[in-house]
Amino acid sequence: MSQNKVQTNAKNNYLLAENYYREGAYEKATQIYKKLYTSSPFNTTYLSRLISCYQETDQFILAENLLKSRIKANKSQAYLYVYLGYNYQRQQQAEKASENYKLALNSLDKMPSYGGIIGRLFKDYNLLDNAILAYEKAMEANKNANYNFQIAQIYGEKGDFKKMFESYIDLVDKNEQYFDLVQRYTSKYITDDAENEANILFRKTLLRKSASNPKDVWNVLLSWLFTQQKDYNKAFIQENALYQRNTQDLGAIFTLGKIAFENNSFEAAKQCFDFIVEKSSTKSETINAHLFLMKIAIETKNPETENLFKKLFLVFGKNSATIKLQVAYADYLTFSKNEPQQANTVLEEALSYANSKFDKARIKLKLGDVLVFTNKFNKALIYFSQIQTQLKNHELAQEARFKVAQTSYFKGDFEWAKAQLKVLKGSTTQLIANDAVNLFLKISDNEPVDSIPSGLKQLAKAELLAFQNKDKAALSELNSLFTRKDIFINGFIPSEVIYDDVLFFKAKLLIKQKKYEEAITALNKIIAADNQGFLTDDVYFMMAETYNNHLKNSEKAQEYYQKIIFDHTSSIYLVDSRKKFRKLRGDNVSQ
Repeated sequence: MSQNKVQTNAKNNYLLAENYYREGAYEKATQIYKKLYTSSPFNTTYLSRLISCYQETDQFILAENLLKSRIKANKSQAYLYVYLGYNYQRQQQAEKASENYKLALNSLDKMPSYGGIIGRLFKDYNLLDNAILAYEKAMEANKNANYNFQIAQIYGEKGDFKKMFESYIDLVDKNEQYFDLVQRYTSKYITDDAENEANILFRKTLLRKSASNPKDVWNVLLSWLFTQQKDYNKAFIQENALYQRNTQDLGAIFTLGKIAFENNSFEAAKQCFDFIVEKSSTKSETINAHLFLMKIAIETKNPETENLFKKLFLVFGKNSATIKLQVAYADYLTFSKNEPQQANTVLEEALSYANSKFDKARIKLKLGDVLVFTNKFNKALIYFSQIQTQLKNHELAQEARFKVAQTSYFKGDFEWAKAQLKVLKGSTTQLIANDAVNLFLKISDNEPVDSIPSGLKQLAKAELLAFQNKDKAALSELNSLFTRKDIFINGFIPSEVIYDDVLFFKAKLLIKQKKYEEAITALNKIIAADNQGFLTDDVYFMMAETYNNHLKNSEKAQEYYQKIIFDHTSSIYLVDSRKKFRKLRGDNVSQ
């Protein structure tokens, strides 16, 4: 029989034996593993499985005799003492088990090369303290050995986060090539709650290491930790320290500013981008920083926003380098100043400066928005469709497809909207995918059936009016849903889902209009109708935020934050709710 055929047969037999083993058919697995082990007595996988099969079928003597014969034949294979010790442990012979474990550990003084396999066997048998001891003894005997990563993982399994982080950081200290690996494994324990036990221990471990052995990598990890916790000002301090040592790279500060902006931490974001404007010697970098500063000015309703835009165009001009600034200015003119015609002029001019298809796409996306704002849906759809055709599979094309779906939804063309959204549900861009799923579900759950009105067209119209900054008209459209006899039945809209959607959107608009008590009334109606609905945690958080930020009723705010903390532990609002509840209660949350 050829060597290849022998290897193929062995592989097939092993797969069959593994299948039996996993199904608990140990007798059948034993017969195959016996044959495999006989043909390959040095294969530790076959040996391990055969011993395990003997143990699962209470054939401890067979396992013992096999292991003793192997040890007698080759005493250097000291890892076999771990198997033998565990075989005694399975029989509640603790003293004999301990004796064999010690033999395995003591062997590492002379044969540290077995440290990896002995440590792993102890770990597999959940003998975690012995596993750590094995790895440590092996490293002590062989200074070139490095099992810190394995030790750190074991401390994590034991729940000893302090020692786990110390081991991970020691690993990076010895070799910074482990940075990405350590960050990935550390992230399993770190949350966005600064008071999480693991976060506190990781921070303290890093600070101690930074004090005793200063390195840039500790600042990088501290910045990363603070960013996870949304403590962007603290992250900036670390990035600033790094910049002082390398004044050529502002990339990390730009990334931090962008993350802070996306999480609505505008003050921290502004600090980052102001720093870049002050320090950068690169025109494109400076313009990009100014772009975000203008976005912050718009979000914070800075009365000087338009003047700031004009000053920037005086300094940098209107050209291909300032395309994104021109698009942002058009967005501001349309959605903040209600001047879509002027915005259209700005964008048409910007098209003449665009040199790349990507810049053209960005301009056309915004032109489409302006056209939707002015009810010119068909022309907007042409622009969006052009982008899809010209930039297939690009993020801008996905955004354009979503805008096609959204515009179709506004028009009441629900089938075409759903067709676009189906494609986008698998979008590589998470934000677009989430938006697509949410809109798809809203349409699917509330579509009119057999020409019976469901209220979806009215909701879509109200959302369009809100998109066009016509909030009063949007509220009027929503209120009409509760008075129309063809939709309103027995006090409720036929679809409970749309009842929730309508009231939740109404509450958003009322808050925007500073009608906070009316917003609370609308939100209470959702809870009264169904306090286990899919919007429940959104509703509780909006109520808590309204009481906390606008009505200054800390008692009520605490009540609704607490509902999320105790009743909605998987909510995306959990960490924010916990932080804000503790602050209102008077806890010291800055530690």
